[in-house]
Amino acid sequence: MRVMPAVIWRSSIRLIAGNRLFAVVLVPALALRVAAELGYRWQSWFNDSFTYVRAAVTLTPNTTRPSGYPLYLWLLSPAHSYLLVTASQHLMGLLVAVMIYAIARHRFGAPAWIAVLATLPVLYDGFEIQLEHLIMADTLFLFLAMAAVTVVLWSPRPSWRACLAAGLLLGASSVVKPTGLPLLAALAVYVIIAHWRRWRPLLAGLVACGVAFAVPAAGYEAWYKSAHGEFAMTDSTGVFLYSRVMTFADCSQMSLPTDLLPLCTSVPPGQRPIAQAYIWTPASPLLRYPEPMFSPTVNKLAERFAIAAIEAQPVDYARAVLDDTVRSFDWNRSVFPNGQTYDAYLFSPKPVAVPAGSYHGYPSIEAYYARGNPGTVVVNPFAAVIRDYQRYVWLPGTGYGLILLVGLFGIVRRWRRAWRAGTGGYEGASPRAILLPWLCSVVLIVVPAATAEFDYRYVTTAVPFACLAAAMAFGTACLAPGVARDGTGRSTDGRLADAGHDERNLTADAT
Repeated sequence: MRVMPAVIWRSSIRLIAGNRLFAVVLVPALALRVAAELGYRWQSWFNDSFTYVRAAVTLTPNTTRPSGYPLYLWLLSPAHSYLLVTASQHLMGLLVAVMIYAIARHRFGAPAWIAVLATLPVLYDGFEIQLEHLIMADTLFLFLAMAAVTVVLWSPRPSWRACLAAGLLLGASSVVKPTGLPLLAALAVYVIIAHWRRWRPLLAGLVACGVAFAVPAAGYEAWYKSAHGEFAMTDSTGVFLYSRVMTFADCSQMSLPTDLLPLCTSVPPGQRPIAQAYIWTPASPLLRYPEPMFSPTVNKLAERFAIAAIEAQPVDYARAVLDDTVRSFDWNRSVFPNGQTYDAYLFSPKPVAVPAGSYHGYPSIEAYYARGNPGTVVVNPFAAVIRDYQRYVWLPGTGYGLILLVGLFGIVRRWRRAWRAGTGGYEGASPRAILLPWLCSVVLIVVPAATAEFDYRYVTTAVPFACLAAAMAFGTACLAPGVARDGTGRSTDGRLADAGHDERNLTADAT
């Protein structure tokens, strides 16, 4: 037993020595997260945070959004510590960077500096650090989704076991945030392309992925039924889609039954507020029905209205989705959708206050969870350091757009090379491999714009996948996991780096 610590120590030293550059950039990133913890003790609040904590304490699924994150809070609740919650989320952020580096460098042979560069938006973006410090579901969702991508990319062709694990992780992510649902389609596309013309592993992969995805999703819906009487994730998808279309919907262009007429408005489209105003303000037409807004009846009515509006005005709907998607690539962050939401994404001298409401002898349900004061305590100089840091160090939306273009360029270039060679082989990362994280990134900004409204935190969770795709575009060899590569293009065990794969290097053209 005495040998074990020495073995672990020597293995750690070798690991650090083999990844010195990444180890160097990891240390300051950790220090920034420590500064966030010490400066804003021990959490930051968003307006959605309070519904998450209530669902965790009461162990009742929320009707507005999936409650996978409250289940995570519930698992940590015996510690009665928000510090444990945010510290674990900061660790998840660091592990996302580790996964990006490991895939780019050790799976696809990207140069060390490229692999490290791809991790910087995760490690050093001030808004990423602040998002990790919020009592919010986004960091947990990002960690689970990136883990799913890592599992399937770690082999040249994903086995059914890898698909099973990835499907389970994506299923878990979907009960944390509903944007995990369309990522299953991106994974299915990758599996189909990876096993094209090999029907048995293709079928096995798709079945394994689908079944595994269904396990947490179905389990969550069964829990939801026990609480609310129906198999569903939420009673809000129709409500949010209704808010999306109300920025342009014109009832004069639709043929509506009488039960949907209360959802119309006489305000001209050019004078209407932002989409979320049609949910969260007292003037919302959804409040004209006797049932609660987030109930099966109103949700279905809102969904029918939204579908009718999209069918009657497809061009206006496409324009609304495009406008919100393009907003992701603006150079500067504008105050959107409103000042309150914008400020909640900042390390502010005056953090969001916890609403009062006694619960089991405590002044609020948030205080009950912590068995103490749930308010954010701002402590200088740490708070001033991380606040000033966030002010200047973050990835502009235009930078995110350029990263997406690099990944797209890598996909197109490799497919063109394979097409010209006519062999189906690829030099470096195959285009189908790059396509998976690239599609995930695009899905994560387009789907919210199509189903609800733009929000900056959606961009923050989409960026790491784009960074991974861009780094993979510079991959020089499709290495088997665990095989190192020397400067000659051969693995350190003497074999060709691509040996054993049908993704062989292509010989140069005679010209």
